[in-house]
Amino acid sequence: MVSKRGASGQPVAPRSRLYLSSLSHLKQVRIRRILTLAGFDIRIGVPNPGDHVALWGEGHTADRGRWLARRRGARLLYLEDGFIRSVRPGRTGEAPLSLLIDKRGPYFDARLETDLERLLQTAPMEDQSELARADALVDRITRVGIGKYNCMFGEVPEPGFVLVVDQTLGDRAVAGAQASRATFAQMLKAARAEHPDRRIVIQQHPETALGLRKGYLETPEHGITLLSEPAPSYALIHAAHAVYTVSSQLGFEAILAGQRPCVFGQPFYAGWGLSDDRAPAIPRRTRRISRAQFALATLIKYPTWYDPYRDTLTEPETVIDALEAQARAYREDQAGGVFLGMRLWKRKRIRQFFQDGPVRFAKTPAQAKSLATQHGGTILSWGGPGLSPATGRVPRHGVEDGFIRSAGLGAQLVPALSLVRDPLGMYFDPERPSALEEMIARSKDLSPGDLDRAARLRARIVETGATKYNIGTEAVLESQDASLRVLVVGQVEDDASILRGATGPVKTNAALLQAARSAHPNAQIMYKPHPDVEAGLRTGDTPDGADQIAIKSDPAALLEQVDEVWTMTSLMGFEALLRNRKVITLGLPFYSGWGLTVDLAPPDHPAFRRRHGKNVSLDGLVHAALIDYPRYFDPKTQLACPVEVVLDRLAQNDFSRPPPNLRALSKLQGLVASYRDLWR
Repeated sequence: MVSKRGASGQPVAPRSRLYLSSLSHLKQVRIRRILTLAGFDIRIGVPNPGDHVALWGEGHTADRGRWLARRRGARLLYLEDGFIRSVRPGRTGEAPLSLLIDKRGPYFDARLETDLERLLQTAPMEDQSELARADALVDRITRVGIGKYNCMFGEVPEPGFVLVVDQTLGDRAVAGAQASRATFAQMLKAARAEHPDRRIVIQQHPETALGLRKGYLETPEHGITLLSEPAPSYALIHAAHAVYTVSSQLGFEAILAGQRPCVFGQPFYAGWGLSDDRAPAIPRRTRRISRAQFALATLIKYPTWYDPYRDTLTEPETVIDALEAQARAYREDQAGGVFLGMRLWKRKRIRQFFQDGPVRFAKTPAQAKSLATQHGGTILSWGGPGLSPATGRVPRHGVEDGFIRSAGLGAQLVPALSLVRDPLGMYFDPERPSALEEMIARSKDLSPGDLDRAARLRARIVETGATKYNIGTEAVLESQDASLRVLVVGQVEDDASILRGATGPVKTNAALLQAARSAHPNAQIMYKPHPDVEAGLRTGDTPDGADQIAIKSDPAALLEQVDEVWTMTSLMGFEALLRNRKVITLGLPFYSGWGLTVDLAPPDHPAFRRRHGKNVSLDGLVHAALIDYPRYFDPKTQLACPVEVVLDRLAQNDFSRPPPNLRALSKLQGLVASYRDLWR
């Protein structure tokens, strides 16, 4: 038999045939896809000797799978959800982002020596680079708060309580840990006896909180608090004085967070020297390991991770990026929103962006207040929260396009790939603080891993030439005998960013160009009109005085050819900073005042006073502006996504565009942009 060979000419390992014993799992596309990528050939029917039969769960399907494997001489393969799974539990229908594939037994069964137990007991785990990676991964998971499920957003009680963790009735992880209902009663009794002066708080399982399954501790004794709206697990762990568990994953998360949980069953994380074990010891588990070694085995070496955007197996860090984006969208949108000032053509994308809660649209502040009061939720105002007093005390946020927006102009009705949602102000209005300004100020506290991600993102943007709109053709700067090449960036003069952000005497493109020429009379100056003006979608004149006009040019290509960039408030100033260009601002954009730009606007403005002395790094600014502040939408999977996915889509041109017959409509939209009520 001739073996198959891959593109490199090397033999390709034959795929293992895998028979799923459960029809429900056969129907789950994501699970089949992960298994296929992991090297299995998914089959139905009768296995041959040496094939695998997959088991997931218990009951008649698992019994049938075991019987079939014994009868046919096949091997068993045990499948379970990963330790970091999804935003919502599997019973809600949400597909997993990781699987645990074990050839020896389910990871939670203390009666068996599973692949996970053998890994923890015998695998070499002394490589310092691997341990540093594990430490960084644990730091991010516990700081950001990414757990197995990420739909828990209740309030955390005052710190200092004792946390007792409930589980779902009949959970196989309870039986596998050699525990029972009596074990939960024993645990609760011990928590009360050992901490008589502390408040006891019971955390329900997410499926119990969602009303999907019952728990063991649903009717607590007097003086014990049952969280009616369970809080995020890591927030609870950080606030808890002690953690008590039988075999819940929250005990695993407590170890990652630096706690030493009291464990009353025999879960996979007991017996390694990282927990206070109250159940009999498992003789097989003799090794003592560090938290980093534990994380290396359980988070990096054992699970199979899946990237839903690129449809590939991946690393845990990529899944954390995905879950952070998806959980943020879920958290922010659960209560729903009433959108005010939303043009008709944007509403489809708004519904896609805010798909985790009800979306309604209003024409007036009074109507928005009425809808928000009646149905709950937040008023979301396009262009900022500067609403009339008619909205009263109803929460209101501003919404705007993000800084890596699309491959085309919004004025041409190209939908956005990123939006910002700001509960304080808007990034282009320096008169009041914004969430972005606060994020930039806090960027000095970012972890080395966060700054490293921002640096990689910045390098990727420069490499791919990504900008806000990603349009234009490469322009070549005309050769002149000049030692300094200056780019002056034109803007739409009646745009909100100029009306609010041009705080000094320079408020027009002509005045900006004149200021640059006065500062550098012998420089070669290029002027770039705003893309909306070039496209004929917004009004504006091209001022005199430049040596060259960059018509319909690619901003990234221009920035590579100049030494300095002069702007009032344009985002191109930020894009120039990404490429290490000198930036001179004559207004107050979000990126000025932090020690990264030459600021010529009046220094007594309140925004300058707020930012004074808080010099931040460029990568800190990048993290705040491109990772923390915006939300991104993947048009291919229809999911909230990290910024890196949007860069992939732009680089691969992998998304749909509006039909060309909308160009006339987009021109009309631009002409009436100042008359918003006509366009809503």
